[in-house]
Amino acid sequence: MAIRAFIFDLDGVLTDTAEHHYRAWKQLADEEGIPFTRQDNEALRGVSRQESLNLLLKGRRISPQQAQEWMDRKNRYYLERIRQITPQELLPGAREILGELRAAGLKIAIASASRNAAQVVNRLELRPQIDVLVDGNSVERTKPAPDLFLLAARLLGEAPENCVVVEDAAAGIAAARAAGMRCIGLGPVEQVGAADLVLPGLEGVRLRELLERLS
Repeated sequence: MAIRAFIFDLDGVLTDTAEHHYRAWKQLADEEGIPFTRQDNEALRGVSRQESLNLLLKGRRISPQQAQEWMDRKNRYYLERIRQITPQELLPGAREILGELRAAGLKIAIASASRNAAQVVNRLELRPQIDVLVDGNSVERTKPAPDLFLLAARLLGEAPENCVVVEDAAAGIAAARAAGMRCIGLGPVEQVGAADLVLPGLEGVRLRELLERLS
């Protein structure tokens, strides 16, 4: 099938807010006396806030009310950090590939599990370069469920088989697969090896090359 649309994850693909997330979770964990390392943080990539909290807790039980307070507190810490984001924090190659897609007439969506994706997109000044944004507020089930990507395709007016997902997390690769979409994985093979095409990042990547390698 023809490729008519690209759907990008946000964190780790177009910009790197992973450090902001890590420091916010780390602040919460330190306050609550829970060990939390950068290695622990890797498991949180691409998953929802609730699932991230579950992973941080490592089986520790807290009440639903306490869980909500902890998630809200982590989110406050994160929001304080992302207020400083500027367009200069787009990852290398991101602006160039978005420009090529726009020039080629292909549709572009961002699909992020983050509930704060809209704020990050606005601070990066990406709104004019995309057609659709869906985030953790848009669906009940986030990655690895396919719902975010399927909603993005529906809003773009494209069939799943005509869409290519660009992801950096195993949960996102699984979601793309479940949605019936082709997928480009950015990062190490052990993390994104289930993708149709694995690249170290977007720097130096050209649309023509992507289309040829995906065909």
